[in-house]
Amino acid sequence: MKYAQLVVGPAGSGKSTYCAAVQLHCKTIGRTVFVVNLDPAAEQFNYDCAVDVRDLVSVEDVLEEEELAMGPNGALVYCMEYLADNLEWLHGHLNEGEDDYFLFDCPGQIELYSHLPVMRQIVQALCAWNFSVCSIFVMDTTFCLDPTKFMSATLTALSTTVSMQTPAVNVLSKMDLLSVEDRKTVGEIVDGELQNAIGKEGRGQWEERHRKLTEAIATVIDDYSMIRFIPLDIEDEGSIEGRRQCDTIR
Repeated sequence: MKYAQLVVGPAGSGKSTYCAAVQLHCKTIGRTVFVVNLDPAAEQFNYDCAVDVRDLVSVEDVLEEEELAMGPNGALVYCMEYLADNLEWLHGHLNEGEDDYFLFDCPGQIELYSHLPVMRQIVQALCAWNFSVCSIFVMDTTFCLDPTKFMSATLTALSTTVSMQTPAVNVLSKMDLLSVEDRKTVGEIVDGELQNAIGKEGRGQWEERHRKLTEAIATVIDDYSMIRFIPLDIEDEGSIEGRRQCDTIR
């Protein structure tokens, strides 16, 4: 059985850093892992890239095509749809060992998960190629310092999980950058205290008008526990090892 983690989340959330940290950790424990860049708009990354979608199609190349006349977002969607139409190219570049482990560094534009079938097509292809697939949703921890932003991030993670239809683990990145006090705040919100955190917030005119809706959504998030985030500290080997073993979830 081959294993695949699709690392997803908003742009700038730390997906590439996560991939680099897991790859480095795997080297130290003697586990081979291959990182695949699926972002056709990527400029640089600090991991060893085994497969790069930009060798097939890139946003830069599409933007240079005057006949297409596309902006950056349209070019990205075009590239991902082109990849979906040429998945045999991807298949041909993936190793065929029985125990290969792959991290797929995915683009962060939400429309690829919210209302386009591209990422789901990639998941279906990987499953057909005998991969055990899970997704890792990476969110910048600083969003959790604001309860309403955390609520938005949670709904985005839920939407992404439903769209991709894979077992999922939700990770809070950049924990190592927080102060002790901020880590405490994040811990309270992540541990199911979102309602209390929202209740402590100051309320402007907008917040007061939508208070009942906000509190109702927070109640659903806390009570049903549909989405839980796990803090990740890339300086903690134990924290990274836990995420590496995400391929065991079903």
